[in-house]
Amino acid sequence: SLIASGSPSSAGQRFGKRFIDLFGSALALVLLTPIFLTIALLIRLDSKGPIFFSQTRVGKDGRLFKFYKFRSMIPNADALKASLILHNEVDGPAFKMKDDPRVTRIGKFLRKSSLDELPQLWNVMRGDMSLVGPRPALPDEVSLWEPWQYQRLAVEQGCTCIWQVSGRSDTNFEQWMHMDLEYVQTWSIALDVALILRTVLVMLSGRGAY
Repeated sequence: SLIASGSPSSAGQRFGKRFIDLFGSALALVLLTPIFLTIALLIRLDSKGPIFFSQTRVGKDGRLFKFYKFRSMIPNADALKASLILHNEVDGPAFKMKDDPRVTRIGKFLRKSSLDELPQLWNVMRGDMSLVGPRPALPDEVSLWEPWQYQRLAVEQGCTCIWQVSGRSDTNFEQWMHMDLEYVQTWSIALDVALILRTVLVMLSGRGAY
């Protein structure tokens, strides 16, 4: 198991973080049910294919899990990724493209507002993820990380972290990694609460998202 200073180490700290995760995700799932149903209907009306998109991601200590999002792309998007790799707009082992042709009409809105991420509340309920932590990466991306970057896996991967409230897609890959390590090394319950509140404000503004 990876260990990093600042990450939840005592039983009390782990209980506190898990309590926030369970309470926060359960409350959000109940309150946001009308939004979930509306998004599901819009996805169904906009394009053929499933409402949800699932993908294998890397969790704490390298554990693999199934990660959920609202589908924001055409159904065969993964198969087309290789043909778009030359248009990647971020450095390092990650892929982002501002005007990705695979994104549907409703998908553009979902990504800009980060509403496509809401199904990860179910991942949090299951214990796959935390509300706050480094974003879970794809296995093929993790295989290209430098050794120091594996410290990101010392904590539960999360829905939001310092990167999400600091420009997201407007920052480069190395800045992103350093922000995640800052979180791992300075973790506290108070930091988690502050990042949750800041994330709500960022989601409302749509800053740095695509």
